[in-house]
Amino acid sequence: MDPSILANVYAFTAIGVGIILAAAGLGSALGWGLICSKYIEGIARQPEMRPQLMGQMLFTGGLMEAFPMIVLGMAMWFVFANPFVGALVG
Repeated sequence: MDPSILANVYAFTAIGVGIILAAAGLGSALGWGLICSKYIEGIARQPEMRPQLMGQMLFTGGLMEAFPMIVLGMAMWFVFANPFVGALVG
């Protein structure tokens, strides 16, 4: 097995993981922005609904934050237990 091929596999995996993590962070940030803007819009329409809307906003925001953590776990799997290297060696 040529070491340069192995180095290329690790390099391309690192680039892919970086792109994946950037997309997850951007998606989470956009999601939070939309959630908060709709929360403020809902309060502007019906101020008496503020406590209920806040609970729903925080619950939905928690779900939104779970997505990047799942993606981070998958990215760590690609970095530390790279399946492409196993396919290359085997």
